[in-house]
Amino acid sequence: MTSTASTAPAASDARAVTLPTASATDFPADFVWAVATSAFQIEGAHDADGKGPSIWDTFCRQPGVIADGSNGDTACEHVLRWEQDLDMIRDLGVDAYRFSVSWPRVRPTGDGDWNEAGLAFYDRLVDGLIARGIKPYLTLNHWDLPQALQDIGGWGSRATVDRFVEYAIGIARRYGDRVVSIATHNEPWVVAQLGHETGIFAPGLKDRALAAQVSHHLLVSHGLAITALRALKLKASLGIVLNLAPMYPATDSEADRAQARLEDGKLRRWYMDPLFKGHYPADVIEMLGEDAPQVEAGDMDRIRVPIDFLGVNYYSRGMISADGSFDVRKSGLELTDMDWEIYPQGLTDLLVQLHRDYPVPRLYVTENGGAFKDPVGADGQVHDADRTRYLDTHIAAVGEALRQGVPMGGYMVWSLMDNFEWASGYAKRFGIVHVDYATQRRTPKDSALAYRDFVLRQRAQRRG
Repeated sequence: MTSTASTAPAASDARAVTLPTASATDFPADFVWAVATSAFQIEGAHDADGKGPSIWDTFCRQPGVIADGSNGDTACEHVLRWEQDLDMIRDLGVDAYRFSVSWPRVRPTGDGDWNEAGLAFYDRLVDGLIARGIKPYLTLNHWDLPQALQDIGGWGSRATVDRFVEYAIGIARRYGDRVVSIATHNEPWVVAQLGHETGIFAPGLKDRALAAQVSHHLLVSHGLAITALRALKLKASLGIVLNLAPMYPATDSEADRAQARLEDGKLRRWYMDPLFKGHYPADVIEMLGEDAPQVEAGDMDRIRVPIDFLGVNYYSRGMISADGSFDVRKSGLELTDMDWEIYPQGLTDLLVQLHRDYPVPRLYVTENGGAFKDPVGADGQVHDADRTRYLDTHIAAVGEALRQGVPMGGYMVWSLMDNFEWASGYAKRFGIVHVDYATQRRTPKDSALAYRDFVLRQRAQRRG
């Protein structure tokens, strides 16, 4: 295949932008620097080589649910262009690559026969990473449940818990001797709340009680999968990835402080308390009332099993006012193209809070980045100083958490390249590599060059 992509220039390229604030931080020698993606957002080949439909394939075909009317059928053609993409990752100089496996690509109906063609794709991907000196970090579930399972209840059904454990075991047996890490779920809050309560993500349902039950089933499936994978005596570290944000009251009023506490319970404590303390937060259970999930005997013990790491996806803080009057556009902070505040201090606060409140053995920032409008310049390059600043300040925030004693294991940029951004379609660009969707040309942005040079300096310091 003839490559149409540009790859990262040499480290001496004059366009490279330094990360001075982050560079001032002393990171441990074993700290992992990485980039991240997910299967549905980049792979394309939605019905190739025996792949079955996922809930996102189905959801994208509902009128009006995707901002630009697009879908993930083609995305970044990663299934076809994986070799050049791995070369691109290698040229960035990172230690690791976090990716997800498409469940319907490897087991089209969620149970039954496995799809050898799909499994072979991930064999090539994992082996290609290793051959390039890049550590594979595998995520089992990044939201793309097989549609066949959704048709019989999806995550609202206890049977899907069992299907997920079977899937986890099959993937671990196939790749567990080669990958460095396996995460069970990516952002279960998104699956439950956005997929089943607000309905703005797949599968597009709007039922608060169902969403609560889905969240419970996701946690039970996590715990059972971890237990099953432990029995395989894998070398890979095992954990889960949560989207988290610190919740700050907009004012010092009692009402705002109480509401911020409740919002923290719905996002952070709803998942962290079962994982590390064996119970759901009482205030959220009270708020849910009759919509609280049905918990079978022994479930909390099934959820609360030892893990090796917690992945944290952080993008912005939460500013909470009881009356809903806080307007992010009037906060005085710079916003990303998603209208999210840029607040790196929130990442430090969050990591310190997690370390203080829970016995987490090791924390990774598994996603962090910003969407910005990224026009290609007259020189054919993308000069994204805003994203470079974003990464700089957030890497420095991780460094500050380290300084305060948080056991940090690594930092992973979201995302490697522009891709299908869920309900936003292709309108929002998070990548440090620009993708021209018409030609599939990849062009490293200035932020990619800055991140590369920063990582190379870190590596040089390790050798020194």
